[in-house]
Amino acid sequence: MKRMFIAGFLTFLLDQLSKQYVVEWLDLKTLGVMEVFPPYLTFHMAYNYGINFGLFSGSDSRWLLIALALVISAWVAWWVRSEGDKKWMQISGGILIGGALGNVIDRVVYGAVLDFLNMSCCGFENPYSFNVADIAIFIGAFGLVIFSGNKKTR
Repeated sequence: MKRMFIAGFLTFLLDQLSKQYVVEWLDLKTLGVMEVFPPYLTFHMAYNYGINFGLFSGSDSRWLLIALALVISAWVAWWVRSEGDKKWMQISGGILIGGALGNVIDRVVYGAVLDFLNMSCCGFENPYSFNVADIAIFIGAFGLVIFSGNKKTR
């Protein structure tokens, strides 16, 4: 469980520090858009009141989404613990939980998730922004799928 806690804490810290730096210190909340490495990387401020891609953003679901993220995080922690001493599953679970808790803090403090990363490439212009927590949730979930159930993933 120590691995899961460390991975979760580091993920949470990276997410919150990246948001603090880009949104507050670089003042993206005022600027709105900042070209970093066009067209591949742009900082584009977005307040996500819903879930991925802004789904359900029209409804007042802030507290429901916070509760759901906390329940899922607790369930993932329980699941990873019940699987035994699987190093990569613990790390994956921690990464997912750290990302989920990073977005929970945003919802509590700002009322929405702070998204700012926008990446486009090869003639495709991505209209969506995301953040480090979103990446962590995806990587953590993928890791849990890959490393769960296999006794050789220690």
